Amino acid sequence: MQPAPTRAGLAVLPTRMRALVKTAPAPGFEIVEVAVPSPGRGEVLVRVAAGGICGTDLHIFRWDAWARSRVRPPRTIGHEFCGTVAAVGEGVVEVAVGDRVAGESHVVCGWCPRCRHGQAHICDRLEIIGVDRDGAFAEYVVMPARNAWRLDPAIRTEIGAIMDPLGNAVHTALATDITTRTVAITGCGPIGLMAIPVSRAAGAGLVIATDVRPGRLALARGLGADVVIDASAEPAAERIQELTGGGADVVLEMSGHPAGIRDALRAVRSGGWVGLLGLPSAPVELDLADQVIFKAVRLEGIFGRRLWQTWEQMTTLLRRGLDVAPVITHRLPLERFEEAFALLEAGGAGKVILTIEP
Repeated sequence: MQPAPTRAGLAVLPTRMRALVKTAPAPGFEIVEVAVPSPGRGEVLVRVAAGGICGTDLHIFRWDAWARSRVRPPRTIGHEFCGTVAAVGEGVVEVAVGDRVAGESHVVCGWCPRCRHGQAHICDRLEIIGVDRDGAFAEYVVMPARNAWRLDPAIRTEIGAIMDPLGNAVHTALATDITTRTVAITGCGPIGLMAIPVSRAAGAGLVIATDVRPGRLALARGLGADVVIDASAEPAAERIQELTGGGADVVLEMSGHPAGIRDALRAVRSGGWVGLLGLPSAPVELDLADQVIFKAVRLEGIFGRRLWQTWEQMTTLLRRGLDVAPVITHRLPLERFEEAFALLEAGGAGKVILTIEP
């Protein structure tokens, strides 16, 4: 689709667009032509520039048990994105046509007990763009205007496209005080990788990163980890205890792998703090007595981004020079989505960006 023509200075929006769609309850996606959605009251239409592929998208691509339980085809996917406001619905005051915005993928009700008590990120009626409603791997996406975060002019498009997962890293790293403390990060996927420079920017005294993939470990070194541990070659928890004199003050568990979670609990010092962001694919057996209760360890589950505290924090960090661009290892046009997902399946890529504008 070509850029919209103009008439009397106003954009004339197309009626059809390309979209990456889960068309049937089976593995894979298709690029199909669908109708351009129209924004309703309180909504905006965003012309998408780029989006990041998330692990959630990979679950939907594979059509695993979680995807089968949650997603109802046909569904346009994609929830990490940025673009330009192309049209606004009635009553919109948050943004205007022409604004560059990043999308907050969690759509909240605003009036459940969680929302009313300042915990909208765990809204009782939460919907996720690209999972429960049509997403942003398309030329246009509709979303509530309150979910459009106006981008600072200094933030490049590809960084705007990954502010959703960057927010996960910021939320996890800043959920406790890490200033001058030893921080261990278990799992160097894109969010774990981004947590490295975030932790350094927040004043961590020592940042240790663990993973089992050489490519991810190399990225961790480049992003500023003081120590990088190959958990496939040496016992990571014991190495962290040795480096820190008894255990890390703070552990950010980003892998969701049972071994990574158990390493996190063994690696934290008595009285320390563990943030759990990684999502296990099945229940995990833990030694709660020795590794949590007797050590008086504090565990905190981390989900999404605090609305809108986390967005303010990451915008400030980016303005002050936070650099997460090295996390982006591949940039591909939407038409090459199969190649993009193959890179993720192989496990060596960092963040893969799909570009959608012509």
